[in-house]
Amino acid sequence: MSKFSLRGRTALVTGGARGCGLAFARGLAEAGANVAVFDVVSPDDAFYAIEKDCGVRTAFYEVDISSQESLEGGFTKFQQDFDNALDICVPCAGINRHLPFLEFTYKDHQDLLSINVMGLYFTAQLAAKQMIANKTTHGSIILVASMASHIAVRSQLCSAYCGTKGAVRAMCPAIAKELAEYFPHLLEGWKTEAMNGRIADPEDIMGACVFLASDASSYMTGSDIVVDGGVTRW
Repeated sequence: MSKFSLRGRTALVTGGARGCGLAFARGLAEAGANVAVFDVVSPDDAFYAIEKDCGVRTAFYEVDISSQESLEGGFTKFQQDFDNALDICVPCAGINRHLPFLEFTYKDHQDLLSINVMGLYFTAQLAAKQMIANKTTHGSIILVASMASHIAVRSQLCSAYCGTKGAVRAMCPAIAKELAEYFPHLLEGWKTEAMNGRIADPEDIMGACVFLASDASSYMTGSDIVVDGGVTRW
């Protein structure tokens, strides 16, 4: 089990104030990592309990990842506060617009692209630069896509969202290839649709995040792990 330990490592999670991002932050902290969070909303109370419950260091930064200025400023402050330490990055921030395909506007689509694709891409880029600079030997960048990158979600209007999450899946192997010389292990339903008959809780995907961030997954790179209750398998 020591391979799952993240003791002494530092993680950054975007969209970590609530939901899946908060679950990732909690899981990484439970495995021993110090955790910084970027988000545009104030964290849930559960975030502030992490430091005491897990005995790690946590920090929250108000950052809009769709803004180059805000994102770069967030990284600068994070680097100063944590002495440039960074071993794990989980770009999780994302949005959807529940609109029909025929009614989508350029502005609606641009909003999704600026966060789900551009924001994620440049979060990963800045994280990679920081990891290379600090010469971490445990670098993990875990890109968060969605089952919507595999299928059309039956009960949601999400044509643009599917496209943005498909972009996340598509960019992962190419980024992994370019970073292979620096990191040997870069990575990334609804009740009636899931085989196990229930909607996932954020904690259900926490374990996969910790696995990808740990040495237990060191021989994986550019891979895609689907945690969806079997939605994409039937």
